[in-house]
Amino acid sequence: MDEPREDPTLQVRPGAEAPPSINPVRTRTGPRRLFPVAAYVDGIRSADRVMLGRAITLIESEREDHQKPAQEVIERCLPHAGRSMRIGITGVPGVGKSTLIEALGSHYTGLGKKVAVLAIDPSSARSRGSILGDKTRMPRLSADPAAFIRPSPTGGSLGGVARKTRETIVLCEAAGYEVIFVETVGVGQSETAVHSMVDFFLLLVLAGAGDELQGIKRGIIEMADALVVTKADGGNRQAARLAQQRYTSALHLFPPPLPGWEVPVLTCSALEADGILELVNTFDAYARHTRGNGVWEDKRRRQALHWFHQTIEAQLREQFYGSPEIRARLPGLEAQVLAGTLSPFVAGQQLLRRYHGGGDDTALPRGEDA
Repeated sequence: MDEPREDPTLQVRPGAEAPPSINPVRTRTGPRRLFPVAAYVDGIRSADRVMLGRAITLIESEREDHQKPAQEVIERCLPHAGRSMRIGITGVPGVGKSTLIEALGSHYTGLGKKVAVLAIDPSSARSRGSILGDKTRMPRLSADPAAFIRPSPTGGSLGGVARKTRETIVLCEAAGYEVIFVETVGVGQSETAVHSMVDFFLLLVLAGAGDELQGIKRGIIEMADALVVTKADGGNRQAARLAQQRYTSALHLFPPPLPGWEVPVLTCSALEADGILELVNTFDAYARHTRGNGVWEDKRRRQALHWFHQTIEAQLREQFYGSPEIRARLPGLEAQVLAGTLSPFVAGQQLLRRYHGGGDDTALPRGEDA
């Protein structure tokens, strides 16, 4: 009796190689192709959104060979920057930042203006990965040819603000974007960082989420140029008006952020486009007020000085941890700190003295007991 033939459709054939993890730890740190600096600048100046995105990727890159061309691109774009209205928007997660930005952005593009949105996406502390889903939350604005949306990972920078956000603002302004929104993560100290790089700082708050006046930090209120109670629609209208009255009363206890400017408290429904025009008029009134009394220019100068000092701090940090000797000695000292055999202060002092070329790194710092 003949043996049954093996069905070829049931045979296991070698398949494609399995793809890597969807959340790898830093597999690529820069653009796939490096263009000449002139190509980046010409593309930005001609409002080429693809080249603008590639230039932003270049300046966000951590590769050492990308640092010099990235700085050259920024330097060449600086003379063409500084002509936009920079608006920072913050609030707790779920307050409706992306929805409001889309409504505001669509209003501005409807007026013939170009709008850029720099949405800062929180990075995982473990994998350093980010979802970068801001475009999915702004579908209408994402499809608008007059708008540019750039979600950027925080990369572990302080308070959830991408380290290169200021440089990105420069590139967007050089590309002709007239209104730039910077959306914060809404957690930690990101509000302070964003406040140092925008012209107008907007705080979004929710009604009916508990004790509103205790739910936000005093420091954030003092930085705000306007407050907006969001989601003032449907059955939430009455609660929004009540919250508006409470915030208005509370703001009288705070000093005004600028001479002659009374911080307004508004209500808004981004879904129904209710309150959008009033908010835009507030931006315009603020710009007229600060440009008229010189505050606008003074604020920009102080922000440039702050940027200068932050650049020094960032470069010193990179040079310190990039030193071969520091990299060689760091794991051993970390192990001693973890084991409790060496205090963090002494370990830090040893590394700093070694970095600056000072003596025996095992010696205790001056003032310590042996």
